[in-house]
Amino acid sequence: MLQHLLETGLRQTMNRLVKPALHPAIPVSVQRALISQAYRSSVPPRGCRFQKDTLANMPVIRSSFGQASRGAVLYLHGGGYIIGSAATHKGLTGHIAKASRCMVVAPDYRLAPEHPFPAALDDAEAAWLALINEGFSPGQIAIAGDSAGGGLAIALAMRLRDSNQPLPASLTVFSPWVDLTQEALYSPTCEPVLQARWTTKAATLYAGQESLRNPLLSPVFGNFQGLPPLLIQVGSQEILLNDAERLASAARMAGVTTQLEVFNSLWHVFQVHSGQLDRATAAVNTAGEHIKEHLAD
Repeated sequence: MLQHLLETGLRQTMNRLVKPALHPAIPVSVQRALISQAYRSSVPPRGCRFQKDTLANMPVIRSSFGQASRGAVLYLHGGGYIIGSAATHKGLTGHIAKASRCMVVAPDYRLAPEHPFPAALDDAEAAWLALINEGFSPGQIAIAGDSAGGGLAIALAMRLRDSNQPLPASLTVFSPWVDLTQEALYSPTCEPVLQARWTTKAATLYAGQESLRNPLLSPVFGNFQGLPPLLIQVGSQEILLNDAERLASAARMAGVTTQLEVFNSLWHVFQVHSGQLDRATAAVNTAGEHIKEHLAD
């Protein structure tokens, strides 16, 4: 009963505070400030350690919990490529660090509209290469991300494969945004977080002059051959449900080991409520197991 009430309260909070902030008429600078405050409700686990650092000339936050394993997670935050940061996602990366027993590295990749495509992808690749230069083997690194960061994670894996670079041990994506054309958005009866008008504007700001069908912008149109094992989690109450399902279908058709989990009556990137909402905590624990299972010895 308490969890049901908590779900209801969190859903109302997202609908009343977060969704109105994600409106195309609000300047991006104001959106960044508002969402930064909203993420204060996402709390890391007690005992989690955070270290501000620089990686490939980018600010990063390293999250760790307890005795870290041999592995690392390169975590790409969401925010439509225009908002969000490593700091806003400390709650989530902290819980991933606890669940995976890996060091989680979240870079502050460059954002649009100041830095349109391919700036975010270039920065993600630079962070990946820098982790390898630190001494991690590719098989000891998982890549994960939420929303736009989920799409960025898939795009990064595709770029690495196409340039004949070693691939990460696994991919984990929460509510991935993998089709910036918005041609097949889902229409839930309740969408507590996202507005299609906002994602449309964010896509335009990030893409610049590039076609929205470019697989490095919209990975659902890409080639999935040879990508590492993939875990996809999505809520049933979000316009990106179809993105997740289409991603899973395309990956499976290409022979990628793929697990899709749809969480009934939950919303976009509900995992940020891990540690409060039991189903969010369970989802992140599943992600942690997926990451640990595929790390190289």
